[in-house]
Amino acid sequence: MLKILEDLIILARERKNNPVSGSYTNKLLEDKSLAKEKVLEEVGELIEAVEKDTNKIHEAADVMYHLIVYLEANG
Repeated sequence: MLKILEDLIILARERKNNPVSGSYTNKLLEDKSLAKEKVLEEVGELIEAVEKDTNKIHEAADVMYHLIVYLEANG
């Protein structure tokens, strides 16, 4: 699992340094407000999934991705 997190960090840094046209990651990196909104949205979805005991792994992965990108966007 740590390798996956490391890969996400590397991806975010690579996209920040070498933007790819049309990349969702780049869109988030370029718009810190959007990146923040997505983190908050995904955390809410994770909480709901935990409470309903559905889709927890998927929602947790979304939170991690968006959080990593948000952190990278903010240095």
